[in-house]
Amino acid sequence: MQGWEAIRAEVLRRIRAREWPPGGLIPGEEALSEEFGVARATVNRALRDLAEAGVIERKKRAGTRVAAFPVRRARLEIPVIRLDVLARGLSYDFKLLADRMASAPVPVTARLGLPEGANLRYLETLHLAGGRPYVLETRWLNPAILPDPGPDFAQESANEWLVTHVSLVAGDIAFTAEAANPREAEVLGVPPGTALLVAERTTQGTSGPVTLVRLAHAPGHRVQMTF
Repeated sequence: MQGWEAIRAEVLRRIRAREWPPGGLIPGEEALSEEFGVARATVNRALRDLAEAGVIERKKRAGTRVAAFPVRRARLEIPVIRLDVLARGLSYDFKLLADRMASAPVPVTARLGLPEGANLRYLETLHLAGGRPYVLETRWLNPAILPDPGPDFAQESANEWLVTHVSLVAGDIAFTAEAANPREAEVLGVPPGTALLVAERTTQGTSGPVTLVRLAHAPGHRVQMTF
């Protein structure tokens, strides 16, 4: 087992399975690092994340316990764009515009916690609703999380494949209003500089960094969240 995300996922699994019940004391960092074969700092990072999420309680000289009354945090589920379109009563289709391996820009590798110059899979996908441009998805994808042979994203969109095949443990998302760049304007069929709703998201899985994706929505898009 490698990486703090994998340790976090296993600790969370044991808590949910009641192997470590609410209020119960869990093994210390030294014992866990020996069991998982990782550095104590790796275990510390995983437990710190779970403590911040309200799943466990850590106190000096008192050990670490499963929270008796875990704090409930709002969780945002990553939507499958195809289902979102169909729920609006519109027909769905998508076009894969680009799919290649490339050296990722420094801002991308920095956001994902990968080495500078890492080769990632770059994908550009146009999602259509009722035959009209709906979302332009530009994505940097860590190939290490893909099976061999990798999926054919011309048959199933990367968005849908990742949501249904990859277990995620963490991520972040930001929404901004941005002027359409030349590429977005061309693909979405709008004048350059048109105001677009843009969502940018990074995700981490049990095996490490997964993806950084930018979703540029056609004008008039409305986002609704349930939490």
